[in-house]
Amino acid sequence: MSGVGCQIKRNSDSVTCHLTPDALRRYARHIVLPEIGEEGQRKMLASSALVIGAGGLGSAAIAYLAAAGVGRLGIIEPDRVELSNLQRQVLFEEADIGRPKVEAARDRVHEVNPECRVEVFPERLIKENARERIRAFDIVIDGSDNFATRFALAEACFQERKTLVSAAISGFSAQLSTFKPYLGAPHPCYRCLVPQIPEREVSCAQEGIVGPLAGIMGGFQALETIKELLGVGESLSGWLLVMDALTLQIKKVALPKDPGCTACAIP
Repeated sequence: MSGVGCQIKRNSDSVTCHLTPDALRRYARHIVLPEIGEEGQRKMLASSALVIGAGGLGSAAIAYLAAAGVGRLGIIEPDRVELSNLQRQVLFEEADIGRPKVEAARDRVHEVNPECRVEVFPERLIKENARERIRAFDIVIDGSDNFATRFALAEACFQERKTLVSAAISGFSAQLSTFKPYLGAPHPCYRCLVPQIPEREVSCAQEGIVGPLAGIMGGFQALETIKELLGVGESLSGWLLVMDALTLQIKKVALPKDPGCTACAIP
Protein backbone atom coordinates (compact mmCIF):
# COMPACT_ATOMS: atom_id res chain seq x y z
CA MET A 1 0.00 0.00 0.00
CA SER A 2 3.03 2.28 0.15
CA GLY A 3 2.87 5.01 -2.47
CA VAL A 4 -0.85 5.67 -1.89
CA GLY A 5 -0.60 7.57 1.38
CA CYS A 6 0.56 4.74 3.66
CA GLN A 7 3.89 3.63 5.03
CA ILE A 8 4.27 -0.10 5.60
CA LYS A 9 5.94 -1.31 8.77
CA ARG A 10 6.69 -4.98 9.32
CA ASN A 11 7.75 -6.96 12.34
CA SER A 12 7.96 -10.67 12.97
CA ASP A 13 4.27 -10.98 13.82
CA SER A 14 2.36 -8.41 11.77
CA VAL A 15 2.25 -5.80 9.05
CA THR A 16 0.93 -2.35 9.91
CA CYS A 17 0.08 0.62 7.73
CA HIS A 18 0.49 4.19 8.92
CA LEU A 19 -0.73 7.25 7.05
CA THR A 20 2.13 9.39 5.79
CA PRO A 21 2.42 13.00 7.02
CA ASP A 22 1.17 14.23 3.63
CA ALA A 23 -1.81 11.87 3.80
CA LEU A 24 -2.65 13.05 7.31
CA ARG A 25 -2.81 16.61 5.97
CA ARG A 26 -4.60 15.75 2.73
CA TYR A 27 -7.35 13.74 4.43
CA ALA A 28 -7.53 15.72 7.68
CA ARG A 29 -11.22 16.57 7.25
CA HIS A 30 -12.01 12.87 6.85
CA ILE A 31 -9.84 11.76 9.73
CA VAL A 32 -11.64 13.98 12.26
CA LEU A 33 -14.96 12.35 11.34
CA PRO A 34 -15.70 9.55 13.82
CA GLU A 35 -17.32 7.53 11.01
CA ILE A 36 -14.04 7.54 9.05
CA GLY A 37 -10.96 8.31 11.15
CA GLU A 38 -7.51 7.01 10.29
CA GLU A 39 -8.71 3.43 10.02
CA GLY A 40 -11.43 4.35 7.53
CA GLN A 41 -9.04 6.46 5.47
CA ARG A 42 -6.56 3.59 5.31
CA LYS A 43 -9.41 1.36 4.17
CA MET A 44 -10.28 3.79 1.38
CA LEU A 45 -6.67 3.99 0.26
CA ALA A 46 -6.68 0.20 -0.03
CA SER A 47 -9.98 0.10 -1.92
CA SER A 48 -10.88 0.21 -5.60
CA ALA A 49 -13.86 1.43 -7.61
CA LEU A 50 -14.84 1.02 -11.26
CA VAL A 51 -16.74 3.86 -12.93
CA ILE A 52 -18.77 3.07 -16.04
CA GLY A 53 -18.96 6.20 -18.16
CA ALA A 54 -16.95 9.42 -17.86
CA GLY A 55 -19.85 11.70 -18.76
CA GLY A 56 -21.76 14.06 -16.49
CA LEU A 57 -22.32 11.57 -13.67
CA GLY A 58 -18.98 9.82 -14.03
CA SER A 59 -16.98 13.05 -14.15
CA ALA A 60 -18.23 14.19 -10.75
CA ALA A 61 -18.01 10.73 -9.19
CA ILE A 62 -14.45 10.20 -10.46
CA ALA A 63 -13.27 13.60 -9.20
CA TYR A 64 -14.72 13.14 -5.72
CA LEU A 65 -13.56 9.54 -5.32
CA ALA A 66 -10.03 10.48 -6.34
CA ALA A 67 -10.00 13.45 -3.98
CA ALA A 68 -11.45 11.33 -1.15
CA GLY A 69 -8.57 8.89 -1.38
CA VAL A 70 -9.96 5.80 -3.07
CA GLY A 71 -6.67 4.14 -3.94
CA ARG A 72 -7.47 2.69 -7.35
CA LEU A 73 -10.00 3.84 -9.93
CA GLY A 74 -11.03 2.14 -13.14
CA ILE A 75 -12.75 4.12 -15.90
CA ILE A 76 -14.63 2.55 -18.81
CA GLU A 77 -15.59 4.98 -21.58
CA PRO A 78 -15.37 4.60 -25.39
CA ASP A 79 -15.98 8.22 -26.43
CA ARG A 80 -13.84 11.28 -27.08
CA VAL A 81 -14.38 14.71 -25.58
CA GLU A 82 -16.74 16.96 -27.54
CA LEU A 83 -17.57 20.64 -27.11
CA SER A 84 -21.14 19.77 -26.05
CA ASN A 85 -19.75 17.74 -23.12
CA LEU A 86 -18.25 20.77 -21.38
CA GLN A 87 -21.62 22.06 -20.18
CA ARG A 88 -21.77 19.32 -17.52
CA GLN A 89 -18.68 17.05 -17.67
CA VAL A 90 -16.44 18.86 -15.22
CA LEU A 91 -13.34 16.72 -15.68
CA PHE A 92 -12.71 18.20 -19.13
CA GLU A 93 -11.75 21.53 -20.70
CA GLU A 94 -11.55 22.90 -24.24
CA ALA A 95 -7.98 21.67 -24.64
CA ASP A 96 -9.29 18.09 -24.22
CA ILE A 97 -11.66 18.23 -27.21
CA GLY A 98 -10.91 15.32 -29.50
CA ARG A 99 -9.00 13.34 -26.85
CA PRO A 100 -10.25 10.00 -25.55
CA LYS A 101 -12.23 10.74 -22.41
CA VAL A 102 -10.42 8.05 -20.42
CA GLU A 103 -7.05 9.68 -21.10
CA ALA A 104 -8.25 13.18 -20.23
CA ALA A 105 -9.96 11.84 -17.10
CA ARG A 106 -6.80 10.00 -16.01
CA ASP A 107 -4.74 13.18 -16.41
CA ARG A 108 -7.23 15.20 -14.36
CA VAL A 109 -7.32 12.58 -11.59
CA HIS A 110 -3.54 12.72 -11.31
CA GLU A 111 -3.76 16.50 -10.99
CA VAL A 112 -6.32 16.12 -8.19
CA ASN A 113 -4.52 13.28 -6.40
CA PRO A 114 -1.22 12.04 -7.89
CA GLU A 115 -1.22 8.92 -5.72
CA CYS A 116 -4.54 7.60 -7.03
CA ARG A 117 -3.86 4.73 -9.42
CA VAL A 118 -6.01 4.86 -12.55
CA GLU A 119 -6.78 2.06 -15.00
CA VAL A 120 -8.51 3.07 -18.21
CA PHE A 121 -10.56 1.02 -20.65
CA PRO A 122 -11.37 2.92 -23.88
CA GLU A 123 -14.21 0.61 -24.78
CA ARG A 124 -17.92 0.10 -24.33
CA LEU A 125 -19.05 -2.16 -21.53
CA ILE A 126 -21.08 -5.01 -23.00
CA LYS A 127 -22.32 -8.35 -21.75
CA GLU A 128 -19.26 -10.14 -23.13
CA ASN A 129 -16.69 -8.09 -21.20
CA ALA A 130 -18.65 -6.92 -18.16
CA ARG A 131 -17.75 -9.66 -15.70
CA GLU A 132 -14.06 -9.55 -16.55
CA ARG A 133 -13.91 -5.79 -16.13
CA ILE A 134 -15.70 -5.53 -12.78
CA ARG A 135 -14.07 -8.57 -11.19
CA ALA A 136 -10.92 -6.77 -10.07
CA PHE A 137 -12.74 -3.90 -8.29
CA ASP A 138 -14.44 -3.65 -4.92
CA ILE A 139 -17.45 -1.61 -6.04
CA VAL A 140 -19.00 -0.37 -9.29
CA ILE A 141 -20.49 3.03 -10.16
CA ASP A 142 -22.89 3.25 -13.08
CA GLY A 143 -22.76 6.53 -14.99
CA SER A 144 -23.83 5.04 -18.32
CA ASP A 145 -26.45 6.59 -20.58
CA ASN A 146 -28.25 3.62 -22.12
CA PHE A 147 -30.27 0.65 -20.90
CA ALA A 148 -28.27 -2.02 -22.73
CA THR A 149 -25.17 -1.08 -20.74
CA ARG A 150 -27.13 -0.82 -17.49
CA PHE A 151 -28.67 -4.26 -17.96
CA ALA A 152 -25.32 -5.88 -18.82
CA LEU A 153 -23.68 -4.18 -15.86
CA ALA A 154 -26.42 -5.12 -13.40
CA GLU A 155 -26.28 -8.76 -14.45
CA ALA A 156 -22.48 -8.88 -14.15
CA CYS A 157 -22.52 -7.24 -10.71
CA PHE A 158 -25.05 -9.79 -9.50
CA GLN A 159 -22.98 -12.67 -10.84
CA GLU A 160 -19.72 -11.31 -9.42
CA ARG A 161 -21.30 -10.24 -6.11
CA LYS A 162 -20.34 -6.59 -6.54
CA THR A 163 -22.27 -3.65 -5.10
CA LEU A 164 -23.62 -1.32 -7.81
CA VAL A 165 -24.28 2.38 -7.23
CA SER A 166 -26.50 3.55 -10.07
CA ALA A 167 -27.86 6.96 -11.06
CA ALA A 168 -29.75 8.37 -14.03
CA ILE A 169 -30.60 11.93 -15.04
CA SER A 170 -32.79 13.53 -17.68
CA GLY A 171 -33.78 17.17 -18.00
CA PHE A 172 -34.35 18.35 -14.44
CA SER A 173 -35.08 14.88 -13.01
CA ALA A 174 -32.77 12.34 -11.41
CA GLN A 175 -32.79 9.09 -9.50
CA LEU A 176 -30.26 7.13 -7.47
CA SER A 177 -30.08 3.72 -5.83
CA THR A 178 -27.65 1.07 -4.65
CA PHE A 179 -28.10 -2.54 -5.68
CA LYS A 180 -26.90 -5.57 -3.70
CA PRO A 181 -29.14 -8.41 -4.93
CA TYR A 182 -26.40 -10.99 -4.31
CA LEU A 183 -27.35 -10.70 -0.61
CA GLY A 184 -30.78 -12.13 -1.41
CA ALA A 185 -34.12 -10.84 -0.14
CA PRO A 186 -35.07 -8.12 0.56
CA HIS A 187 -32.37 -6.54 -1.68
CA PRO A 188 -33.68 -5.75 -5.20
CA CYS A 189 -31.70 -5.67 -8.43
CA TYR A 190 -31.80 -3.05 -11.18
CA ARG A 191 -34.25 -5.19 -13.15
CA CYS A 192 -36.66 -5.04 -10.20
CA LEU A 193 -36.80 -1.31 -10.99
CA VAL A 194 -36.65 -1.53 -14.80
CA PRO A 195 -37.78 -5.00 -15.93
CA GLN A 196 -37.35 -4.42 -19.67
CA ILE A 197 -35.56 -2.00 -21.97
CA PRO A 198 -38.12 0.64 -23.01
CA GLU A 199 -39.31 0.37 -26.59
CA ARG A 200 -38.42 4.01 -27.17
CA GLU A 201 -35.17 5.05 -25.51
CA VAL A 202 -34.57 8.81 -25.58
CA SER A 203 -30.99 10.09 -25.39
CA CYS A 204 -29.76 13.05 -23.36
CA ALA A 205 -29.02 14.82 -26.64
CA GLN A 206 -32.76 14.68 -27.37
CA GLU A 207 -34.12 15.49 -23.91
CA GLY A 208 -31.32 17.67 -22.53
CA ILE A 209 -29.76 17.80 -19.06
CA VAL A 210 -29.31 20.78 -16.79
CA GLY A 211 -25.57 20.79 -16.08
CA PRO A 212 -25.37 21.09 -12.28
CA LEU A 213 -27.75 18.17 -11.79
CA ALA A 214 -25.12 15.84 -13.23
CA GLY A 215 -22.63 17.07 -10.64
CA ILE A 216 -25.12 16.72 -7.78
CA MET A 217 -26.01 13.13 -8.63
CA GLY A 218 -22.42 12.14 -9.44
CA GLY A 219 -21.48 13.56 -6.04
CA PHE A 220 -24.24 11.50 -4.44
CA GLN A 221 -22.83 8.42 -6.16
CA ALA A 222 -19.38 9.15 -4.75
CA LEU A 223 -20.90 9.63 -1.30
CA GLU A 224 -22.82 6.34 -1.43
CA THR A 225 -19.71 4.57 -2.72
CA ILE A 226 -17.65 5.80 0.24
CA LYS A 227 -20.39 4.73 2.66
CA GLU A 228 -20.50 1.26 1.13
CA LEU A 229 -16.71 0.87 1.14
CA LEU A 230 -16.54 1.85 4.81
CA GLY A 231 -19.77 0.22 5.96
CA VAL A 232 -21.13 3.42 7.53
CA GLY A 233 -24.53 5.06 7.48
CA GLU A 234 -27.63 3.58 5.87
CA SER A 235 -27.38 1.86 2.51
CA LEU A 236 -29.70 2.89 -0.33
CA SER A 237 -30.25 -0.76 -1.18
CA GLY A 238 -34.02 -1.22 -1.22
CA TRP A 239 -34.62 2.50 -1.69
CA LEU A 240 -34.85 4.88 -4.64
CA LEU A 241 -33.87 8.54 -4.26
CA VAL A 242 -35.84 10.71 -6.69
CA MET A 243 -35.06 14.39 -7.26
CA ASP A 244 -36.93 17.13 -9.09
CA ALA A 245 -34.40 19.91 -9.61
CA LEU A 246 -37.05 22.46 -10.63
CA THR A 247 -38.71 22.29 -7.20
CA LEU A 248 -35.75 20.87 -5.23
CA GLN A 249 -38.05 18.16 -3.93
CA ILE A 250 -36.20 14.99 -2.99
CA LYS A 251 -38.10 11.81 -2.17
CA LYS A 252 -36.78 8.52 -0.85
CA VAL A 253 -39.22 5.80 -1.78
CA ALA A 254 -39.14 2.08 -1.02
CA LEU A 255 -37.87 -0.12 -3.83
CA PRO A 256 -38.87 -3.69 -2.94
CA LYS A 257 -37.45 -6.81 -4.50
CA ASP A 258 -39.78 -8.08 -7.22
CA PRO A 259 -40.68 -11.66 -6.23
CA GLY A 260 -41.22 -12.45 -9.91
CA CYS A 261 -37.88 -11.03 -11.08
CA THR A 262 -35.91 -13.76 -12.80
CA ALA A 263 -32.81 -11.56 -13.15
CA CYS A 264 -31.93 -11.72 -9.45
CA ALA A 265 -33.42 -15.09 -8.55
CA ILE A 266 -31.04 -17.07 -6.35
CA PRO A 267 -31.33 -20.86 -6.66
